[in-house]
Amino acid sequence: MAMRNFYNQIKTKKVTEVPDIVKPMLSRSYLKSSFKEGLDNYHAKYIETNSVDPIYHICFGGMIFSYLVALPHERRHLEHQQHAKEHGGH
Repeated sequence: MAMRNFYNQIKTKKVTEVPDIVKPMLSRSYLKSSFKEGLDNYHAKYIETNSVDPIYHICFGGMIFSYLVALPHERRHLEHQQHAKEHGGH
């Protein structure tokens, strides 16, 4: 939804006008207020309605996070295994 609003803002602008639109969106106060608004919306949608979805968000978010943390180690392991296979090592 936010991406659609952003796209609608810039689709009629010239390329030289886009930085004037994007630059204020990258300010600390704008990002802070947007984050707070997002948290308020999340609280209203899930917490105040006693939904079970936040538990799912934590579980799936934790699984994705642990996968991303372990990914470099697994890639190194697979590269080492492939290298050993190519060179006849153990």
